Amino acid sequence: MAENRMKQDNPLGTKPVGKLLVQFAVPSIIAMLVSALYNIVDQFFIGHYVGMLGNAATNVAFPLTMSCTAISLLCGIGGAANFNLNMGRGNKEKAAKYAGNAIGMCFVIGILLCLVTKLWLEPMMVLFGATDQTLAYSLTYTGITALGFPFLIFTTGGSNLVRADGSPLFSMLCTLTGAVVNTVLDALFMIVFHMGIKGAAWATVTGQVVSAVLVAVYLTRFRTVRLGRDTLRPKAACWGNIAKLGMSPCINQFAMMAVQIVLNNVLTFYGKRSAYGSDIPLACAGIISKVGMMFFSIVIGISQGMQPIVSFNYGAQQFRRVLESVWKSIACATVISIAAFLCFQIFPRQIIGLFGQESEEYFQFAERYFKVYMFFTFANQFQPIVANMYTSIGKAAAGAFMSLTRQILFLMPLLIILPKFYGLDGAMYAAPIADGVAFLFAAVLLGRETHLLRTAIVQNPDPKIES
Repeated sequence: MAENRMKQDNPLGTKPVGKLLVQFAVPSIIAMLVSALYNIVDQFFIGHYVGMLGNAATNVAFPLTMSCTAISLLCGIGGAANFNLNMGRGNKEKAAKYAGNAIGMCFVIGILLCLVTKLWLEPMMVLFGATDQTLAYSLTYTGITALGFPFLIFTTGGSNLVRADGSPLFSMLCTLTGAVVNTVLDALFMIVFHMGIKGAAWATVTGQVVSAVLVAVYLTRFRTVRLGRDTLRPKAACWGNIAKLGMSPCINQFAMMAVQIVLNNVLTFYGKRSAYGSDIPLACAGIISKVGMMFFSIVIGISQGMQPIVSFNYGAQQFRRVLESVWKSIACATVISIAAFLCFQIFPRQIIGLFGQESEEYFQFAERYFKVYMFFTFANQFQPIVANMYTSIGKAAAGAFMSLTRQILFLMPLLIILPKFYGLDGAMYAAPIADGVAFLFAAVLLGRETHLLRTAIVQNPDPKIES
């Protein structure tokens, strides 16, 4: 009786799904956009006050930012999914342990990544595609921003727990505050104090520290459960289950990081053999990747906003609400994806121009790369939402496999094979081909899972669906 009463009292199980998606997805979207703005703002100021080589250097450093996001999603999404599934089942004590252990994971892994980066910084930058001209900039920028990795991971991972606790607006506020600090300090350090790329790096780290402090303050006042010292104590079983359910978004980010590294090296290698040289493709690709991340952040924000609703209702065996949440999320993300596609195809030159004025040759390459590489944007929403749907309902293996499809199974081989025959053009066309195949694959799996849920609803109003 107590469990049923708690399920009925929790708005995740009773409030209209549309209103819940607005409540949870909008703050999540804003938080993800603001997080992406860290890179965009740096790119803007570096493009205007350092130049093309500075922008190329931030592209070389970008895989490490992706690794931070991957780790934070492993801990944050995995912790939040376990938290909400157990809250839906009425097990508050177990839910609290998952939240506490997820916090500890974020902090410990963040420190380890910082140490590894500092110890092997130069080999990493060379591996990630730094040229002779961009290496010094890359070492300076990444050497400083590595100090912020623990804070970035703690903020992003902790924000998922804040949302899972029913406070999506505060989660957004944490990230927004850090981004405002970063923007103000970028202008101060680079325009007033003339600190160059060092100024951009220190502004980023300071913003991340401010965001982390706000998340830490909230976690001491968790609403639905009490997070005491006993919940923070590491438990192997909790870490394992958190990693299990967080593996899908984590793998997706690490796959994106691996693709970015391969892409950087492909652009550098084949760029030398083209009329553009190696630095123009490297700089252009960095800007376009980060602009693309702005769009993708909206899709991820919708997906993250969907997660607590789907997890709670799946745990509470309210499968109609699970289906409604997933399909309404896809509908919203589709509208955004089509709008982004139109912007990328119609205004590529104007978008690139926001990040500094370079040669006509630079703009010609950037405009063509933008249109080709981002062509399938209108269908890119399916894969991350379907992958996160599987994670949210506890089907970790399916979610992890979905996360591998676009980046590793399709895009990576194409990036290696096509440039051998078509040079830089091969690198451009690899992305839309991979996006198209990933879309079809995600659509098939989504149809399968929808059929399973609908069949179970017809057979039994309160079914338990096995993986």
